[in-house]
Amino acid sequence: MADSTYPIPGAVEAPSRRWSQAAVLEWLNSWVTTVDHKKLGILYIVYAIFFLLVGGAEAIAIRIQLIQPNMHFLSPQVFNRIFTMHGTTMVFLFGMTYIFGFANYLIPLMIGARDMAFPRLNALSFWLTFFGGILLYYSFIGGGGLYGAGNAPDVMWWAYAPLTERAFSPGHAPDYWALSLIVTGFGTIGASINVISTAFCMRCKGMTLMRLPLLVWVMTVASGLALITITPLTAAQVMLLIDRYLGGHFFDTQAGGSAMIWAHFFWIFGHPEVYVLVLPAFAIANEVIPVFSRKAMFGYPAVVASSVAIAFVSLGVWAHHMFTIGMTSVGNAFFVLSTELVGIPTAIKIFNWLATMWGGKIRFATPMLFCTAFVIQFLLAGLTGIILSIAPWNWQLHNSYFVIAHFHYILVGAIAFCIFGGIYYWYPKVTGRMLSEKLGKWHFWLFVIGFHITFDVMHIPGILGMPRSIYTYEADRGWGTLNMIVSIGGIIQAIAVLIFAWNLISSYFKGKIAGNDPWDAWTLEWSTPSPPPVYNFATDPVVTSRRPLWDLKHPDDPDWHYE
Repeated sequence: MADSTYPIPGAVEAPSRRWSQAAVLEWLNSWVTTVDHKKLGILYIVYAIFFLLVGGAEAIAIRIQLIQPNMHFLSPQVFNRIFTMHGTTMVFLFGMTYIFGFANYLIPLMIGARDMAFPRLNALSFWLTFFGGILLYYSFIGGGGLYGAGNAPDVMWWAYAPLTERAFSPGHAPDYWALSLIVTGFGTIGASINVISTAFCMRCKGMTLMRLPLLVWVMTVASGLALITITPLTAAQVMLLIDRYLGGHFFDTQAGGSAMIWAHFFWIFGHPEVYVLVLPAFAIANEVIPVFSRKAMFGYPAVVASSVAIAFVSLGVWAHHMFTIGMTSVGNAFFVLSTELVGIPTAIKIFNWLATMWGGKIRFATPMLFCTAFVIQFLLAGLTGIILSIAPWNWQLHNSYFVIAHFHYILVGAIAFCIFGGIYYWYPKVTGRMLSEKLGKWHFWLFVIGFHITFDVMHIPGILGMPRSIYTYEADRGWGTLNMIVSIGGIIQAIAVLIFAWNLISSYFKGKIAGNDPWDAWTLEWSTPSPPPVYNFATDPVVTSRRPLWDLKHPDDPDWHYE
């Protein structure tokens, strides 16, 4: 019995292994049950990056299929499924998610609050979004039953009626598509309510509405727009399920329904959705460009007003996606004018960014490189948008690769560029370590080069008449060389994104220690430790201007002298 009191080799380490397992479980539990806005923000961002990689892999599969005429890399059925999943993933699982990642992490820190207004609703919103994504991809094995593996939705991400009726889409794949977006839609509604409530009700002392950081303003506007537009889409998906299972016939033209009802509902959501995705990209640029130009944002009130104006006008432009359905000349004229009207507040924003950079001491670190490229790219995207807003041009280019090129000019050229810039900018605050500048510049230049090779060239086959969503094409059409160039550009972008992913992982363990304020910035989040503690601020902050950290660093020349 006495010997059993001595330490036994191996037995000493056993408690440590058990503790380690318990620690891992405790760590996982802390993330699954968290209501902390910072952890939920990180979960949103990780979720978005994961689906960016998934959607990017699907894009590469599409480009390999189209790299030359009569290619057989994918079958027609698999191509349609991959095409549907790519669009749905990028718009709903990546685009709609990154917004709430940035908003969750940054808004309470920027307005001097300890958390979002409704922490439990915040957690519920994320997990609804998470399970919506899982449900969509479960369709790969569940869409046709367990013996019908590979039956993901093939109705394209816009799911036009009557293609989605049971007569044309038997099985359960469209049901998974509709149900997953209903679930993520409820997550979006909850998250939007939380962002708006937090921005208006949780501000620290002294932070009036006209002292809100521009990121908070623009995220709030985007959340309001999402709240309005996600509702008709959810209603349309419920109607679709009623059609498919309860004989509703909303979209069944042979039973008195109308396919145009779906088109209206979808694009009432779909076009403002572009601004729901783009406005948060503007929000990131609004924070990065002034800091790296060493100037206050030019025309703060104009930036706020133009953001609200974009949201308001975007609600009245949906039918420019439907010029070819045969609207009246008055209807065409209204939607041409309303679409072009969006250009005015957008141009104001571009002017504000350029005026901020003008005369500044610009420092081209990686966040600023991405945001500068975004300004140039967004200007080009706006020009191609004007072309598509003119009805006669739209009739010629509708449903061609020109539309896809323009769409990606906006979604990749604006959103992805700013997301990358934002992650390089706030990564030190979230992790306490800097991302590698060397890898960042490799990421930037490869992505910019690949982007322009892909989407500049993609406009040309569209003008030459290449329809979008086609599985393959004949060699005598003259599109082969152009498609090969486009596909090579896509592969270069994929390499750049892999470098980015490696930078995120390697810098987390070996990156340079960041400190609290590595960019010499001005908003409140940089006054906290990196990463911030659970309670955010030891004492509630009091602000007296739009740049509270500038006031602390320069008490002899505070901003409130000029506001």
